[in-house]
Amino acid sequence: MSQLRKDPLVNRWTIIATERARRPAAFVDPQSTVTNQKNCPYCQDKASPCIDESNGVKIINSSSPILDDSKPFEPHRHGLYEAAHSYGSHEIVVESPEHIANMADLPLVQIKAVLQAYALRMQTHRKNPFIEYTLAYKNYGVAAGSRNIGHARSQIMAVSVLPMRVKDKISGAEKYFDVHERCLFCDMVSQEIKNKERVIVENEHFVVIAPFASRFPFESWVLPKFHQCDFVEGIKAQEDSLASIMKDILLRFKIGLNDPAYNYMIQTSPVKDASSYKDYYHWHIEVMPRLTRVAGFERGTGFYICPIPPEMAAAFLREVDIRA
Repeated sequence: MSQLRKDPLVNRWTIIATERARRPAAFVDPQSTVTNQKNCPYCQDKASPCIDESNGVKIINSSSPILDDSKPFEPHRHGLYEAAHSYGSHEIVVESPEHIANMADLPLVQIKAVLQAYALRMQTHRKNPFIEYTLAYKNYGVAAGSRNIGHARSQIMAVSVLPMRVKDKISGAEKYFDVHERCLFCDMVSQEIKNKERVIVENEHFVVIAPFASRFPFESWVLPKFHQCDFVEGIKAQEDSLASIMKDILLRFKIGLNDPAYNYMIQTSPVKDASSYKDYYHWHIEVMPRLTRVAGFERGTGFYICPIPPEMAAAFLREVDIRA
């Protein structure tokens, strides 16, 4: 039978539709991302000028930015409505000089360099007094919102308003802390490691779990075992460990799920008054294969329907042999 499960962080209910459970290969077609290197703008230096470059990672401005700093952020009222220029920054992180599509195929040293590049750019953007939040994220594959170029890249967006989803997470974490005087994420890590059934992989510093109220099949969260609200501070001296576990989970997706499209998002504390979140917020990375599509019921109700229980997803991914 299906089961309703509640996310303890944002109090959102998910339907785990166990009667819909399918084999992983029965979802969407595998991703095809390998294109001719001669047509790649990142290999041919036809992309935007470089902002920064280190250890083979280039930071460039997006050629079609959603945000820019050409005008200040000045909201104006229009009766019931409010609008402003989309102030901020939209950057592309070119993850390697090699024409490789999937981060899973990059060497560990290169993944580490990408993570360090995220942290450096976040440090830069937080100096801007008009920036409220910085998000580093990846769209791999057309189904995940990427162009079919075939060169590993991700994006960093610095925005002038605090996103609603971030607000909801912060509010939920703060309410839990007010009642229990503990971090909800730390309790989640402790319970999942103790119970094991939703743990996919772990190392000394990080654990990857299939969340209890997963919204999507094979949704995975990378959680630090130590408490820290800020990604920039949280990865210091842990970059090798994080690079290793990121490569591990992405290889499990590639091999076990037949190279699906995926997204990941680094969820960190807001830029302003960062110290105010230090007790109850906990940075993490959400990684989601794009195996199903949101339909009318989900859009009309806000419920997500996940056709594979997270316990089953975790068990499947644990068994994937990534050593080949």
